[in-house]
Amino acid sequence: MKMSRRQFGVAGFSAGLAAITAPHMALALNTVEARALVDRLVAEIFQVINSGQSEAAMLREFERILARYADVPIIAQSVLGPPARSASRAQMRAFTEAFQGYIARKYGRRFREFIGGQVVVTDGRQVNRYFEIISTVRLRNESPFELRWLVSDRSGQDRFFNLIIEGVNLMTTERAEVGGMLDRRGGDLDALIAHLRTVG
Repeated sequence: MKMSRRQFGVAGFSAGLAAITAPHMALALNTVEARALVDRLVAEIFQVINSGQSEAAMLREFERILARYADVPIIAQSVLGPPARSASRAQMRAFTEAFQGYIARKYGRRFREFIGGQVVVTDGRQVNRYFEIISTVRLRNESPFELRWLVSDRSGQDRFFNLIIEGVNLMTTERAEVGGMLDRRGGDLDALIAHLRTVG
């Protein structure tokens, strides 16, 4: 499913802003902690948005925040899909690094759409082994809409691993995008990695 302009924008805000997982204690995370994670993430992103930095500096900050709050290895492996099973460890490390930069650049450039906006966490609940944190996004000249953050500690740390933006699954959207890039390169993962380092 193709994202609308505002869905694309909010994906950039949060992309964002991920299985490569470490052993974890079942249900060590709780709803209060998951909500607090999202609150901290939102606060840090708005601090960058309102900082007046150049776009290049903002993108660097966004990638730093993405690495801190998103379970990028899990997201990257899920987005890559079946080819991840045959990739070497070195290839997966390279893909994950390239994917992180690609996501930061692709969506981070939409930051300015959030100037004067607001993201408010309104609810949270446990769903199986993860937590769904529900927030309302209010942008200037836009109707409010819902953003759901999926949060887990399966990697050993509290991280978000997916976003649902007005019913659109960000991980599914990126899986289609990246899958298309890989298909156009004849299934050559190394070529895809090189491409991801240059786009976004």
